[in-house]
Amino acid sequence: MPEWTQHARFDGPIVMIGFGSIGRGTLPLIERHIGHDKAKFTVIAPDDADRALLDERGIRFMQVALTRENYIDVLKPLLTAGGEQGLVINLSVDTSSVAFIRLCKEIGALYIDTVVEPWPGFYTDVRLTVSQRSNYALRESLLDLRRASPGGPTAVATCGANPGMVSWFVKQALIDIARDTGQPVAADPQSREDWARLAQSLGVKGIHIAERDTQRAKTPKPKGVFVNTWSVEGFVSEGLQPAELGWGSHEKTLPANGRRHDFGPDCAIYLMQPGAGTRVRSWTPTAGPQHGFLVTHNESISIADYYTVGEGAKAAYRPTCHYAYHPADDAVLSLHEMAGNAWQRQDSAHILSEADILDGIDELGVLVYGHAKNAYWYGSQLSVEETRRIAPYQNATGLQVTSAVLAGVVWAIENPTAGIVEADEMDFRRCLEVQMPYLGPVIGTYTDWTPLDHREVLFPEDLDRDDPWQFQNVLVV
Repeated sequence: MPEWTQHARFDGPIVMIGFGSIGRGTLPLIERHIGHDKAKFTVIAPDDADRALLDERGIRFMQVALTRENYIDVLKPLLTAGGEQGLVINLSVDTSSVAFIRLCKEIGALYIDTVVEPWPGFYTDVRLTVSQRSNYALRESLLDLRRASPGGPTAVATCGANPGMVSWFVKQALIDIARDTGQPVAADPQSREDWARLAQSLGVKGIHIAERDTQRAKTPKPKGVFVNTWSVEGFVSEGLQPAELGWGSHEKTLPANGRRHDFGPDCAIYLMQPGAGTRVRSWTPTAGPQHGFLVTHNESISIADYYTVGEGAKAAYRPTCHYAYHPADDAVLSLHEMAGNAWQRQDSAHILSEADILDGIDELGVLVYGHAKNAYWYGSQLSVEETRRIAPYQNATGLQVTSAVLAGVVWAIENPTAGIVEADEMDFRRCLEVQMPYLGPVIGTYTDWTPLDHREVLFPEDLDRDDPWQFQNVLVV
């Protein structure tokens, strides 16, 4: 067995909430790299499907679904036991991230999650406006808590692969583009304003979180089963939210069904249609040009906000930013099947484990475009074969998430009084240093592709020929 680097030590109680595909994969990484007392480690989940992994390690398991009514009574005694600082690793669904962070702030515990998750029912609550059930609104609820209660124990919000890791990729990509266009930076920018001005000076118009998952199942997808390489509940929930994107200062025309929010920093828009039914043109190295789903994600909004020069709708500079996701083929078929049933999810769901997958990679990175060298993709090309070799209980998609959680935990322990932070605000070099051993090949490559390539061959289209990178050209209609 290799000698794993212990990146940090945490001597207080650790509570992992959720033990699905991501929880199972995160556990061995915590064991390898975070020194801790397993007698103080508790896992909470609503079902005991994988309890054997915990029992064989002597880790306490509590089978309980956390709710608005019981979460304080369950979590507070665990996190304050022995008078030491606690740590929450929240990898669950249908639990309120903001509620958990508020509790952690009150009792002085550290916290990390992979998404701003609401209590059940939020995503499909018809009493809310489309704007109110957006990721933009969820993010604002988190930032409202930060504004009301600044500082305090570190709470790392939305720190998985994306959101999370991709924000660190953006910073590395900007450094690379500056070097390759003759504008090298003497040292990494130290403030949000400096990073935003670097992106502006490079002429960056936007960023796609450009992903292609080619992992193939050994057996075909059964009818009536939603198959995915990560959380089905998570994918369906975000897929049924409105399509959302950070809205760049270079954009000329709001989409016909595009809407602005009437609260917050006005850094993003939404479309009056679900992200799972919205496609965009993008590019990744292996696939080349592709159609991806414009599924809403926190990073689409946080990245656009972070790299803004000025404020509001009239900001001097802001990049467009959105997800362009081509999931595994079985997940595409599952979405198609669900859409045909008026977006009613299948009764059954299955997450492909590493044992279910024949081969393939999850190619996940950022396509930074509009600068002097057109477009630059920087990211991970992790294969399921490599994943099997280096980490148990997960596929390639899972390891990109769990290794980012590990990096976020390390950063939180090393920076315990940072308050509520998003991945964009963290030390990207330190986080990638922790995560890189688990990402397979990490490459940067330029492409001449634009959304105008090979257009209007068969049919006329309404295109902006003067600026290839207008969202008008990116959106598939």
